[in-house]
Amino acid sequence: MRGTIMTTLLHIDTSARPGRSDLQAHGSHTRRLSARFVERWHAARPADAIVRRDVGQHPPAPVSGAWIHAAFTPPARREPWMQEALAASDVLVDELISADLIVAGVPMYNFSMPAAFKAYIDQVVRVGRTFGFDRARDGAPYWPLLDDRPRRLVILSSRGDFGYADRLRSLDHVEASVRSAFAYVGITEVHALAVEYDEFGGERLLRSLAEAETATDALVDRLLQMPSVATPMPDPSVRPVQRAPSICTE
Repeated sequence: MRGTIMTTLLHIDTSARPGRSDLQAHGSHTRRLSARFVERWHAARPADAIVRRDVGQHPPAPVSGAWIHAAFTPPARREPWMQEALAASDVLVDELISADLIVAGVPMYNFSMPAAFKAYIDQVVRVGRTFGFDRARDGAPYWPLLDDRPRRLVILSSRGDFGYADRLRSLDHVEASVRSAFAYVGITEVHALAVEYDEFGGERLLRSLAEAETATDALVDRLLQMPSVATPMPDPSVRPVQRAPSICTE
């Protein structure tokens, strides 16, 4: 398999609603769009790996004081309780690092992302794993660690109101917050679209859903035509060079 190009797609759902709006009454529009994206991608590239992470139904724990203490302790000095405190984070970070394409269904809750997804971001934006930190470094003491190769992020959102592209732009704290967090760790190529009118229902919602589905299909097709973000599978005889960031204790 040496030299084979494969993409690892990380599919993240964050909605508190468990079902899809195309299959269940009161189901999630973002689950509907993310599933549509992944199904279309899989149909075109069935050999690609797909990793599923449902933080809406299985929210990560919020970071705690123990978590922060452990994260800012250099790995060689961590005690067993610190390893345990970071174990769930390690799983999430490993998934993110392995991903070439991240597809996230992120509804707007009270103008921002769901709390479960904020907890996820807090678990993966982590010193020494996804960003480096060194007070003695010239210039900014922070730097991204996931800029080692191209990765793409797709944000599929939904909103109860309408007009977030213009009249309500200042109230959209979903896309900007997600973009900022992922850019901080080195993922800067972002594609986003959204359903609107959820609280209004009726013909306007149906039209917005149809437009979002068409846009989702077009986005998949466009990304499939772009140069792959995946890298060739490594030759097992060649040992990769590890980048070891310097971190401080808190």
